[in-house]
Formats: sequence, C-alpha cells, structure tokens
Amino acid sequence: MNSTRTSRTVHGFAHMCFRDATSARLCATAAALLLAGCTSFIPDYQRPAAPVAPTFPFDTAGAASTLVAADIGWQQFFLDARLKQLIGLALENNRDLRVAVLSIEQARAQLQLRRADEVPTIGIGATGSRQPAPNGSISSVYTAGFSVTGYELDFFGRVRSLGTAAQAQLLGTEEARKTVQISLVASVANTYLNLLGDDALLRIARDTLGSREESLKLTKLRLDQGVSSELDFRLAESLTEGARVVLAQTTRQRALDENALVLLLGQPLPAETAAALPAGLPLTGQGLLDDLPAGVPSELLVRRPDVRQAEQQLLAANANIGAARAAFFPRITLTGSVGSASTELGKLFQSGSYGWTFAPQLILPIFDGGRNQANLDASKVGRDITVAQYEKAIQNAFREVADALASRTTLAEQLRAQAAQTAAEETRLRLTDLRYRNGAANYFEVLDAQRSVFAARQAVVQLQLLQTQNLVSVYKVLGGGWKDGPTAQ
Repeated sequence: MNSTRTSRTVHGFAHMCFRDATSARLCATAAALLLAGCTSFIPDYQRPAAPVAPTFPFDTAGAASTLVAADIGWQQFFLDARLKQLIGLALENNRDLRVAVLSIEQARAQLQLRRADEVPTIGIGATGSRQPAPNGSISSVYTAGFSVTGYELDFFGRVRSLGTAAQAQLLGTEEARKTVQISLVASVANTYLNLLGDDALLRIARDTLGSREESLKLTKLRLDQGVSSELDFRLAESLTEGARVVLAQTTRQRALDENALVLLLGQPLPAETAAALPAGLPLTGQGLLDDLPAGVPSELLVRRPDVRQAEQQLLAANANIGAARAAFFPRITLTGSVGSASTELGKLFQSGSYGWTFAPQLILPIFDGGRNQANLDASKVGRDITVAQYEKAIQNAFREVADALASRTTLAEQLRAQAAQTAAEETRLRLTDLRYRNGAANYFEVLDAQRSVFAARQAVVQLQLLQTQNLVSVYKVLGGGWKDGPTAQ
C-alpha cells in the first residue's frame, strides 16, 4: 500500500469515526485491521539528482582503462615496503580510526535497542496490594509470575520506522569508518613522502653549503692576496650564511613532519633497522599508478564512502518521517501477567493459586497542543537538511576529483619545464665560473648563478614531491584506500 495515500486515507477515516464512543471503538478496530498489512508510513525514497556536471575535466587517463581506484587495495597501490609497514602500523594504532570503529559498535547497540522494542519484554515479578473493602475490612491481593508491560503492537510501523532509521545510522557509521581509513592511508603516505622530500632538500642544502664554504675560503684567500675586493668576500659570506639558513629551516621542517607521522601512527617510529623497518624507495621511484581513470561523477555515489554515508543519513531522516506520521494514529499497548495469585501471602504458591491478567490499551491522540504536527514538521525539515548535506557531499567529491585531475595534468609539464630550467641554470653557472676564472666576468655574476641553481634544484624536488603526492590524492578522491585485500576482480 502506498504510504502517502494510506496516511491520508486512515487519517481522515479516524477523524470521521470519532463522533461518539461506539463509532470510536468500531472504527479504531477497523483502522487497526486496515493498516495491519501496511509496512510503514516512510515516504518512498528517491535518490536526489547529482548537482554536478556529467563529466570531469582533465580526465586524460584513457576510457579503455579498466582500473578502478576503489577496487585497488592500498597494499597493491603502494610499492614502497617501508611505507606499507607504516600504513599497517597506523591502521592498528591510530586513535581516530579506533574511535570510528567504536562508533560502529555504539550504533550497532542503538540498533539492537530499537529492535528490542519490536518484541515484548518478559520479566518475572511479584506484586502486592491492600485496600479497604466496602464492609470495612481490608482486601489483599498478591501475585507472582511472568509479566509483559507496555508492549506496543506496531500496527502503524512507528517502531519499525525508528528501527529503520537506526539501521541507516549504523550503515552510515560503517561508511564513516571507511572514510577515516581512506584519509589515514593518504595522510600517512603524504607525510612519508614529505620526509623523503625533506631528505632530498637536506642533501641539496648540505651540498650547496659545502660548495659555498669552499668558495668563501677561496674568496678570502684572494682578498688577502689583493686579487678580490671586500665586496666579493661579503657577497660570498652572505650566500654561505643563506645556505645555513635554508639548512636549518629544512632540518626543522623534517622534524615537524616526523612528529606528524608519529601522531598518525599512534606510536613512536620503529627503529631504523632492517628488521624493524625495511628499506624504502626514493621519492622518484615510488612507482604509483599514474593513469587511474576518474570515470563519471555518478560513479562516485557508490565508490566514495563519504557520499554513501551522507545517503544513509538521508535514509535515516526519511525513516524518521515515517515514525512521526505513525504518531498521529492509535497506539495499542499490551500489559499482562501469568502466574500465581492469592489473597494471602502465605498461600501464594500453593496448588490452585494460578491466575492471569490481560490489559490492552488503545490511545488515539486527539489534542496534544500540536506536538505531533510539530514533530512531523521537524522531521520533514530534517530530511530537507540531509538532502542539502548529501548534495554538498557530492559537490565536494566532484571538486576534489576535478582538482586532483587538474594537478595531475599540469604538474607533469611543470616538472619537465623546471628540470629543463635547472639544466640551463647549471650550464650558466659552469660558463659564468669559467668566465670569472678568465677575468671576463665579475664575482657577482657567479654568485647570482649559484643562487639560481640552488633555487632551481629545490624547485625540482618540490615539484617531484607534489607530483607523487598528487597520485596519492587521485587514488584517495576516487575512493581508494579502504580495502585491505588484493585487487578486486
């Protein structure tokens, strides 16, 4: 039966019937029988249209590629043995992931609470009552046995709707756990790559500082011999101290990146031994997949856990509307007991003391100050809010993918140009130094060329780092990283 049509029909039917007490009893019974076969008043769910373009820009990975990021386990995507061990440690010890896992258990317990409302709660109890009788004596009644208190017959699906909402919340927390794992895997990989980039920059800084110290010694010797001016010496000294500044900055940044990695791992870094931590690959030898296709935006709805989580929140809000609608109709509860009954406490468990009680109750809200209507209105507004949040999740996912693809397309050309510029600057430094030694150039030109080469070499390493991290980002934003097993077939 259509839930919306059923709601209108029975609601009007109930108002029509409650004209007198007899009609009320008959119509209430008829309404219960009418809706006994209906599942609930939950509105029919239709997935909102994705408010994004039908295709991604800059998706140059070939359409013929069958690779799907969400089906590639992180153990297959990353080839660096050291990085894979670090990711494994993070998945075992990271506190954010631990909280996400525990949240699933909490949501599962909430679902069990809702499901428990669908069955009667049976307990063992004893009661006793004493009250004055009309003849002036005191009457006593004692009972003991099994009892059921306030069990709701869910003819209108209110309890089932709340259970459906709790189940959607549970599924949402499971998707949230996957989202946390995706972010954790990508964060560990990017932080590890930052350390590799820091090491490469440290090597450049140390080599540059060493060469500038040698140049400073040579300039000082030429100054002492009257061949060079003090200006040349001060320029060489300034360039040397500048190299020391960069070396100190890079050393500090590496320490900060290592601290960030320790926080992600949830434990101190393993010892730098082959047994504790295997050898890693260089920054330019990570071997990450560079041709993952983005597909179409509609595929993100099933590949990205954060989008699926937003949809589960929407389904939960939809189910809450069903529970709010059901509150307009009669609520039937049963209270009963079976066991022993006696007017004397000492004879409560003697033979022949068997007794039972059965007390059904039907309550139809007639005037509640607008409470039920306000609850329904709030549920509908809550559903509209979750629709907007679901659409925003899709838009955020679209932007993240578009940004990652744009970077993947342009970083390769930028790195090629930067490498060519570095080669040109190195050639300029070699020629300028040759001209200086032959007296055809001043020392300022040599120092300027050295400064340019240093900056160009740093830029190459930074672009190599950005390009490698971009491949990690593409893998992440396409939904990769939450599967631990081998590539799905």
